[in-house]
Amino acid sequence: MPAAPAPLPPAAPDTQRARFVAWLSLPQLISWGSVFYGFALLMEPLERELGMGRAESSLAFSLALLVEGLMAWPVGRWIDRGLERRVMAGGSLLLAAGLLLHSQVHSVAGFYAVWALLGGGMACALYMPSFAVVTRRYPHDFRRAIITLTFLGGLASTVFIPLTDWLINALGWRWAVAWLGALQLLVCLPLHLHLLRDAPPPAAAKLAASHSDQPGVAQLLRSPTFWLVACFSVLLMSVTTAVPAHMVPLLRESGLSPAWVVALPASMGIVQVLGRLLLYFFEQHFDLHLANRLIPCLIPLGLAVLLLGHGMTAMALLFAALYGMGNGMLTIVKGTAIAQYVSREHAATLNGALGLPSALARAAAPLLLGLMWQADTGYRNGLLFLLGVAVLAVLALVQAQRLHLRAQTVLGA
Repeated sequence: MPAAPAPLPPAAPDTQRARFVAWLSLPQLISWGSVFYGFALLMEPLERELGMGRAESSLAFSLALLVEGLMAWPVGRWIDRGLERRVMAGGSLLLAAGLLLHSQVHSVAGFYAVWALLGGGMACALYMPSFAVVTRRYPHDFRRAIITLTFLGGLASTVFIPLTDWLINALGWRWAVAWLGALQLLVCLPLHLHLLRDAPPPAAAKLAASHSDQPGVAQLLRSPTFWLVACFSVLLMSVTTAVPAHMVPLLRESGLSPAWVVALPASMGIVQVLGRLLLYFFEQHFDLHLANRLIPCLIPLGLAVLLLGHGMTAMALLFAALYGMGNGMLTIVKGTAIAQYVSREHAATLNGALGLPSALARAAAPLLLGLMWQADTGYRNGLLFLLGVAVLAVLALVQAQRLHLRAQTVLGA
């Protein structure tokens, strides 16, 4: 019979956890807002100044996502080895350097270079490393810590899109980017250096100290449960990346009025945060595994509503509610699935292994949805395809849960 899992350290006091997570959330708000959401506002001024077309400018962001995916594996390994402070502080430095250099870009090659640098910073400073940090520090209650962490991150577009737009109009895009870089140096870097002191010991050291024979990373990477969770995460990542990229023309094609076509995408950030709030306050009343099964179902349900409700404003509103809340809560399910169903001790490394396939899915999905668009049928075939992909993802998670619960039953026998 396999040895019992290593005992978890004592639970952290609620006030200590809440204070730590609240302060760690602030760099998430700034980093997501200034880099991830700031790119769309910089595209047009950079295209005019550097003489680029839309395809050329979009390539920079795809390059950043690719670098982020390539860096995910080593970043996860470093965090599992107890180097979280160096990783996240280094991410703040990379983002600061990238944004400050961005303000001095005068060529297309320089533009691509700074976004490759920013991709490295994103890998070290956005959700996945921060999720790994709170999972390692609060193994008893990491899920609630992750939900809390995403509250401010979910408001990044609401705060930074108007802020960045104002800075660009008031100061010009170069000074706007420079000020965003300064926020990394003045706020994010000091917070990461201060908060991430006294990191927990590396996972390998904890396992050795427990004298357990739990499986190592190589064995976990070959396990069916890991592959099922990987399929769930990557497949739904492709869906939730493809839809926002085409949201405006997709809604316009559905026959909605111009006002609704703009209002619905703009409301998504607030709806996502609302979904996370509901999860935070009510998930303790539901079985955790049931909640993890139901939340991803909101994505295919939303797509089905959009397909069936062509031209109906009420159905479009229902789609926005289902998809927005589902996408908001899905961040928590994806961020915790590896730790819950595969391994807590190696969660950062295993999530890092998904970095490259996730990056490729994020890059390919919007393009594939665009290629499936046809003049006579519009997005219908593409939405049907995404609906099928989303259903397969949900089924993969359900099977991963079954394997995990079966293994737990054997261990408890």
